[in-house]
Amino acid sequence: MKPHRMRVAVTALSAFALLALSGCGSDDSGNTGAAAGTDTSTGVTGTVNVFAAASLTESFTKLGKDFEAANPGATVKFNFAGSSALATQINQGAPADVFASAAPANMKTVTDAGGADGAPTTFVRNQLVIAVPKGNPKGVKGLADLTRPGVKVALCAEQVPCGAAAKKALDTAGVKLTPVTLEQDVKAALSKVKLGEVDAALVYRTDAKAVPNDVEGLEFPESAGATNDYPIVTLKGAKNPAGAKAFVAHVLSDKGKAVLTGAGFQAP
Repeated sequence: MKPHRMRVAVTALSAFALLALSGCGSDDSGNTGAAAGTDTSTGVTGTVNVFAAASLTESFTKLGKDFEAANPGATVKFNFAGSSALATQINQGAPADVFASAAPANMKTVTDAGGADGAPTTFVRNQLVIAVPKGNPKGVKGLADLTRPGVKVALCAEQVPCGAAAKKALDTAGVKLTPVTLEQDVKAALSKVKLGEVDAALVYRTDAKAVPNDVEGLEFPESAGATNDYPIVTLKGAKNPAGAKAFVAHVLSDKGKAVLTGAGFQAP
């Protein structure tokens, strides 16, 4: 074969090979295989409704943004409130995909009603502190100081996890305390201190840490015996079960743990 004829044959073969490869890489819609298979997300889409204890507000908001960034087709919507109120809402049919409670007792309300999809997982623990205004004007040092005349105190209601923990700590210390207000979640109790309506409140360490410019969180020894475990679970009535499982996995991941411990939560 003459040289110029050989070059023509090689060129023709190369063109045929390229066409064959192109045909193999195309689907019926005309998209290339590479384009059709490219997916930077995990495949989770839609809205994920997360019912979470009020004390998780800051950390879960951050986790929600991280989850959405990793899953461009997904949106996380939160309902933050007292765990007892959330459990009641879930049992009454509220549209929730995930429940994160500040105490096992409130989670049990949901699991006993058959609302959980599997067994709950304890993902963090939390401990109480005495929240006082910056500068601690009343000179509070421990639980006994909360009973002094003129010291106004806010507590969570006993059915709320922070209230149950406060009662346990006060009973351990042998302190009889009459609060000026009982609140339905820990954020409401903390706000009383921030607004100057009370001189102190028993709140979670994480809540006091979230507003360092407004309050100080005073540690006290009796809180060690009143630590709350936080369980999380996907729900049977989930409208987005895949999204629910993915969000729970995100909370339990190393990145999720880093956000939570950074907020002051303890490992379970």
